[in-house]
Amino acid sequence: MNLAAAWATVDERAAGDFWCTLEDRRPGLLPQRDAALFFTALGRLVVDDDDAANRAALLVVLGRAYRRFNLLPHATAIGDALVATVARHRPEALRTVAVESATNAIRRAAARVGDGPAWWHVQVIGHDRPSPDIAILTVRPWRRLPYQPGQAVPVCTPRLPGSWRWLSPANAPRADGTVELHVRAVPAGSVSHRLVHEVRPGELLWLGPPANTGLSLDAARADDLLLVAGGTGLAPLRALVEQVAAAPDGRRVTLVVGARRFTDLYDSISLDKLQCAHDWLTIVPAFSDDAGAAPAERGDALTIALDLHQPGQDVYVCGPPAMLAGARRRMRAAGIPAARIHLPEGFD
Repeated sequence: MNLAAAWATVDERAAGDFWCTLEDRRPGLLPQRDAALFFTALGRLVVDDDDAANRAALLVVLGRAYRRFNLLPHATAIGDALVATVARHRPEALRTVAVESATNAIRRAAARVGDGPAWWHVQVIGHDRPSPDIAILTVRPWRRLPYQPGQAVPVCTPRLPGSWRWLSPANAPRADGTVELHVRAVPAGSVSHRLVHEVRPGELLWLGPPANTGLSLDAARADDLLLVAGGTGLAPLRALVEQVAAAPDGRRVTLVVGARRFTDLYDSISLDKLQCAHDWLTIVPAFSDDAGAAPAERGDALTIALDLHQPGQDVYVCGPPAMLAGARRRMRAAGIPAARIHLPEGFD
């Protein structure tokens, strides 16, 4: 059994044991109410080196937690408490050298993440299934989540504690503080599967600190925008549209939404409402596998977007990896200046 599989068998009693062990050694260091969430995140970071997305999310969450609770001077003691706890429950689920490596990574992350809460408790108040493999979740944080359109937040469900996934809010900040999240269940995606197929209204989730992804608008500029979305990559780009709508500045926005067929446009009602409400917004569907589509709407989203591109537009692209691979090269070949191309971080 590998480390990740062994760790999965460590039950929730170990979290209470961890807090008691730490409390005996360093009284008052970690609030008891946060011990289980902290324990599962730290343990998962130690055992799960192969999951890059989860590791990045865990480092943001834990880096902020170590700053929030002033844990950095006690990082070695925390690691020792983790080792001692797991040794009593499942000795083969942890290695001391892995704990030391994780602790060093957390120290580096803590230097980058800034101050503020490490996590927000949110309640699911809406769970819609516009298609079999996509869910639109509306959540209400117990305290306002301070994010900007285009950012992403780590998300975790108690159904799979310790596993976090990045999702981008699909709306600009609202007066009531609610946040809309678009999730596609992907093969072997344990978190996304639970969010789409199992989570129901009334359940609680955790959100981690918002992080920049390279898709935020530059507050100092008001250039026209060409937004290109594929799948649930629509979420951060729809949030940008709502940001412009909240404070119109004269710019015009074209949003190209890619799907295989018309029936795959999962957020069409919201898009129709935006289109009808704003004359500066043009929404263009792009159907890659729909013979009945109009000629101007037939093809992949980026190809149609490049046909619509006008000089002076900033171009934002977000979608599945297959869509993003080579996107920058295609846009540069079409004459779009590098400074006007915005892709999610990691896709160059």
